[in-house]
Amino acid sequence: MPLPLGFQHSYRALPERFYAALPPTPVREPRLVAFNRPLARDLGLDPGAVEAHAAEMFSGNRLPPDASPLALAYAGHQFGHFVPQLGDGRAILLGELVDSSGVPRDLQLKGSGRTPFSRGGDGRAALGPVLREYLVSEAMHALGIPTTRSLAAVLSGEPVFRDDALPGAVLTRVAASHLRVGTFQYFAARGDTEGVGALAQYAMARHYPEAASAPIPALALLAAVCERQAALVARWMMVGFVHGVMNTDNTAISGETIDYGPCAFMDAYHPETVFSSIDHQGRYAFANQPGIAQWNLTRLAECLLPLIDPDSDRAVSLATEVIEAFAGRFQRHWTHGMRAKLGLATQEEGDAALASELLELLQGAQADYTLAFRRLCDAAEDTRSQAPLLRMFGDAAPLEQWLVRWHDRLSRDTRYPAERAVAMRGANPAVIPRNHRVEAALQAAVAEGDMAPFFELFEVLQSPWALAPGREAYGDPPPSGGGRYRTFCGT
Repeated sequence: MPLPLGFQHSYRALPERFYAALPPTPVREPRLVAFNRPLARDLGLDPGAVEAHAAEMFSGNRLPPDASPLALAYAGHQFGHFVPQLGDGRAILLGELVDSSGVPRDLQLKGSGRTPFSRGGDGRAALGPVLREYLVSEAMHALGIPTTRSLAAVLSGEPVFRDDALPGAVLTRVAASHLRVGTFQYFAARGDTEGVGALAQYAMARHYPEAASAPIPALALLAAVCERQAALVARWMMVGFVHGVMNTDNTAISGETIDYGPCAFMDAYHPETVFSSIDHQGRYAFANQPGIAQWNLTRLAECLLPLIDPDSDRAVSLATEVIEAFAGRFQRHWTHGMRAKLGLATQEEGDAALASELLELLQGAQADYTLAFRRLCDAAEDTRSQAPLLRMFGDAAPLEQWLVRWHDRLSRDTRYPAERAVAMRGANPAVIPRNHRVEAALQAAVAEGDMAPFFELFEVLQSPWALAPGREAYGDPPPSGGGRYRTFCGT
């Protein structure tokens, strides 16, 4: 029998209209294909004991006896269009575990069968999207970017039908919580101010306890969520990450990256980069992500207005002030991140412009974003090491001029060149989940049942700041002529 894991159940203490209580749907033949032992330890679990039961537990066939399975209710704006009822249509929350830092973290099964929120869907997940989320979420964690994480992937032994029949799987996702902007929208759309209030109290207790003692707690909650989202999206921009589906139901109140559907990483730098096959208008393009985050947070502000002030005009005025401050918050985090990427320990007014000028040069040359900054690290240590960077540009003269301005700026900084280069290599990854590498690993796993490429890539991505000997090729851009890369939602 599966072991108890030590679950707590704070969400179940909320009113019953917040969720649907039901078990996951069993699968035919569960088989564990990936298990995150370090994360299990961080959650206070015995990895060996859990792994022995993982296929049964994390497929939903035989839950831990202390699990209390729930599907959560939420709404959301999807590509700008409001859907009043979404909810966990293929996911089940098992409960919360208190991790080694004393922080409660949700354990959720994704792909665990139909729920009252499935809207006609099958409630299942295919192996490819499950492994993509497992791989990319753990890569994001290794990069230091707030994210949900992946504990286990289990093959179901059953096909799922999308365009073709595909092997089914269940992902065990770990999150600070699964509260979304869309969760607030669900209750606000129903005129359920009491529900919005209960949810706000829960969010503050779970993530922002300092907001509860503020003069206007709901306003403080809004400001705190804005700050975390500004920091999060700035971190995405530093590594060229494109979320792909920044709907309000995919915007976590905790400030974590959540729902790795059609996500991908830029190779050649271009601010209008879009990967998602369903983002026909480029709404969620790389450069649009900060503005979309602000738009999503405006929807949160609308939900919180009755809690901010009984005078609607005053509530709107106070909330607007917080929302309008988002751009400045994001710019502050973005500039801080770009200073680190450029090797700047001090601050000068022209630093953001210097960074923007480099990005314009990268765009004009269609230069690889990750590799260009990595080669800039070498140029910071020794000007004689600029040649590999210059070779990335057909016309290197504009870059040479920029490098003169950059070295002039570095001359006013406080670090020695070798020290600066070390710091830069800790801000500019040597390896990211390159799209062609991810696709090759997923293809081998799904089409051939070969997990070896997946695990090798996973191992490389756990040390993103340096490539081990023999693994240098993982830092290379994709071969030319590969065509335009497209990602798919997986539902």
